[in-house]
Amino acid sequence: MLPTEHRLRRREDFATAVRQGRRAGRPTLVVHLRSGATDPHAPGESAPPVRAGFVVSKAVGGAVVRNKVKRRLRHLVRDRVDVFPPGSLVVVRALPGAGDADHAQLARDLDAALQRLLGGGAR
Repeated sequence: MLPTEHRLRRREDFATAVRQGRRAGRPTLVVHLRSGATDPHAPGESAPPVRAGFVVSKAVGGAVVRNKVKRRLRHLVRDRVDVFPPGSLVVVRALPGAGDADHAQLARDLDAALQRLLGGGAR
């Protein structure tokens, strides 16, 4: 489970990450990243935590499939939260193919998207 301080919950924060951040798409998911953003809800902290949120629509599948995809993505992001700059806002949006993908495929796509966003890969 992703710790509470690393969860993205406010609608405004999701919108900020999607509209003002960079994005990288893969066959099963799209990652939106707004790096180094200061947290307006926690004044006085020197290094705000990285916060991540997930969007899994009905296009991915039924409720059971959507929840499975969300659990897998939360687990994958939890293991990679330390690679983001402090204060980053991350939104992972699952595409319809994510429902049929296994854990390894989601991990490969997430790593490739993060490599492109954080490593400055070519488009």
